[in-house]
Amino acid sequence: MIYVADGRPVAALIRGDRELNPLKLQGHLSAIEIESAPASVVEEVTRCPVGFAGPVGLKGVPLIVDNEVARMKNSIVGANKNEKHTINVNVGRDFKPTSTADIINAAEGELCPNCDGHLVARRGIEVGNTFMLGTKYSKSMGAKFLDADGKEKPFIMGSYGVGITRTPQAAVEKYHDDKGIIWPKNIAPFQVEIIPLNYESDEHKKAAEQIYTDLVNRGVDCLLDDRLERAGVKFYDADLIGIPVRVVIGDKSLKQGKLELKTRGTGETILAKIEEAGEKVEELLERVN
Repeated sequence: MIYVADGRPVAALIRGDRELNPLKLQGHLSAIEIESAPASVVEEVTRCPVGFAGPVGLKGVPLIVDNEVARMKNSIVGANKNEKHTINVNVGRDFKPTSTADIINAAEGELCPNCDGHLVARRGIEVGNTFMLGTKYSKSMGAKFLDADGKEKPFIMGSYGVGITRTPQAAVEKYHDDKGIIWPKNIAPFQVEIIPLNYESDEHKKAAEQIYTDLVNRGVDCLLDDRLERAGVKFYDADLIGIPVRVVIGDKSLKQGKLELKTRGTGETILAKIEEAGEKVEELLERVN
């Protein structure tokens, strides 16, 4: 397979049933950018149409051979000729790699190199990463330090990062149901949503603003739904947005001097007196994830 790393072509040799991992190849080459070579570059490097590249006789480009291929015997490879392949090819005898490295994707079911275990694959989301940069950049910048013997040496560099946008994306993918998001409280945009079912009602509005002020004074981030929408719309949107705890103000509960408190994740619902609602909300927040 022919790639372009930092503007220069490079050849990578892997087993035919494997999938090359460009990030592994990029890391091995200490390249800043890497991409599959366009057909014009492949044809220029191999002197043949795309699809028949092979390591034997390949000249002018680095050849990175996967560790697995380096152990193989009597292989079949492209011959760098149209519609031609070469059989019984062996590393070292028929061609010499520039280097060998692990440059393939691991596959489910593979044996562990250190025990009798098997690899199990699961879906995941990259929310952070680390890169070993070595001395590539420190050498180019002339960034050096004095070692214990007083000799100048380039810094060994690395980088790490956590994706601010990827974190909530990962949370939403993991915490949701068919109604919408179920935010973990530690990263929720608000911890409590207050829903007066009839904001035009003075009684509903007064109760909503009272509990809102109480919660804000307790340090709780609140969202007050003051829209003049039907109750069904407000409930639908509340499920979709997924704020951990909601406070519902309706005629039935107000007649008892109470508010309805409900958690988005478990659906736990309790009635609390208006003057005790702030304390009960805090208790609910303690129990939710």
